[in-house]
Amino acid sequence: MRKVAIVGIGHTIFGNLSKFDLVDIMSFASANALDDADIRKDRKIIEQVFVANMGGGILNHQTGIASSLVSRIDLEPAMAELVENGPASGASAIKVGFAAIASGMVDVVMITGGELMRTVTGWQGTDFVATLLHPEAEYNYELTLPAFGGMFARMYMERYGLKEEELAMVAVKDHENGAKNPYAHVQIPCTMEGIYGSENAHIVNNLIADPLRLYGMCPVSDGAASLILCAVDSPKMKYFKKKEPIMISGIGSATDTHCVHHRKDPLELKAVRLGAEKAYAMAGLTPKDISFAELHDPFIILELAISEEVGFWGRGKSKEAIAKGVTRIDGKLPINTSGGLKAKGHPVGATGVSQVFELTKQLRGEAEKGRQVKSPKHGLAVNFGGFGNNVVTIICSKE
Repeated sequence: MRKVAIVGIGHTIFGNLSKFDLVDIMSFASANALDDADIRKDRKIIEQVFVANMGGGILNHQTGIASSLVSRIDLEPAMAELVENGPASGASAIKVGFAAIASGMVDVVMITGGELMRTVTGWQGTDFVATLLHPEAEYNYELTLPAFGGMFARMYMERYGLKEEELAMVAVKDHENGAKNPYAHVQIPCTMEGIYGSENAHIVNNLIADPLRLYGMCPVSDGAASLILCAVDSPKMKYFKKKEPIMISGIGSATDTHCVHHRKDPLELKAVRLGAEKAYAMAGLTPKDISFAELHDPFIILELAISEEVGFWGRGKSKEAIAKGVTRIDGKLPINTSGGLKAKGHPVGATGVSQVFELTKQLRGEAEKGRQVKSPKHGLAVNFGGFGNNVVTIICSKE
């Protein structure tokens, strides 16, 4: 199997970009990646484009997004396809792009993920994401993804003794990181006192999905991110000398039951565990080799649960890591250095691509002051589809 390197990265700010259309923001991120790779004038060497998007047809009345993007940024006649896997669309697109190169079909691909979610109301956005659920067994009972997040958090707290204040420490850490990330939707730090002890505590402490409160949820975001991949053995690698290439060393994915109530133990995120095991095996690594991680946390409880499933520590032990500062930027195993979905934002089609953008930036040593991990060698990202029913793990490494 051919080795594949990330040779260009691009990103928009995450937030409210509703004054643009969907292909506008994808074009911006893609152009940014072309510039980063120093191939704006040589863009025709890109042979295939994979676009990650979940809601263009529903939210923006736009389909044919992949071919539209190719035309917008003058990449014809490059092949173009849309990849959709709910909130894990981004990582799935990277997986497909990696496979296209590793198989020998092409040498250079672009992967761009994007979503424009703030063109509708928050309620409509929540309903859109809820279309992931089973239409008769879940959606018809007015279940939403935040509802599942709340139920999961309550079960976890009861089983492992996690306290709300301990859970809030995740939000404080993620906001501290997001405040230093120029691409983050929420660039405002928060404190435990601000959440629980200030005069505004009655606002920020409102329950959204018991026991999750305002600061336990990610914002609804617009945004896009882009990567350019190239086969290491390709003569076209000569074009990519501006930045250090970062290797995609491991990819693994797995599924679990579509309906959460069919799982023997709803707290066991089997697809996360199996996908991570496959990625470690492909990379020839173990959890102890990982320098830092980007974990899918639209609800902060998932940062804790996913960190356990990928083998960083035992079940129920993540609260000890967060309390001891292990997962801070200066800790032994930084998690969500970007601010995570919690602070950076979650434009669903863009999220998985954005996670790998962050891995690449950190491994190059290009993160902003106060956000750079010390001497990282391997970064891991988990992109979580549905409520853990289709999950993709990606490991990136320095050469």
